[in-house]
Amino acid sequence: MKLRLIYAALGLALVALGLLWRWPVLNLPPVVAKYGGSVLWGVLVYVCVRVALPNVAIRIVVVLAAVFAAFVEFSQLLHWPPLDTFRNSTFGALLLGRVFSWWDIVSYWIGIAVMGALDCWGRWPEKEG
Repeated sequence: MKLRLIYAALGLALVALGLLWRWPVLNLPPVVAKYGGSVLWGVLVYVCVRVALPNVAIRIVVVLAAVFAAFVEFSQLLHWPPLDTFRNSTFGALLLGRVFSWWDIVSYWIGIAVMGALDCWGRWPEKEG
């Protein structure tokens, strides 16, 4: 239960950081704003899987998060009017994105890999459950 709460709090912090990251007032270079935000989204996906499955081995969480993130990106190739309407909202764009990009998948996977590595490092020498 404690692990789940830690990851849930981290997830909320990541949402705030992700929104701040894309805030125009920061005037980040467009590439940094775009792909840095995608890396953070990948980290958030990892954290959400960790909240849902706190006792699953880290390598399984990494794989599940990577597959889910890629699935969401590939879903952008599907055009169905209600889904497109949702994607055109601010919340829909933040959650699902609008335009398919292989670079987004790479960015998500970088965030997931980094978080998985940090998770391994933070749990060592504990045995995974």
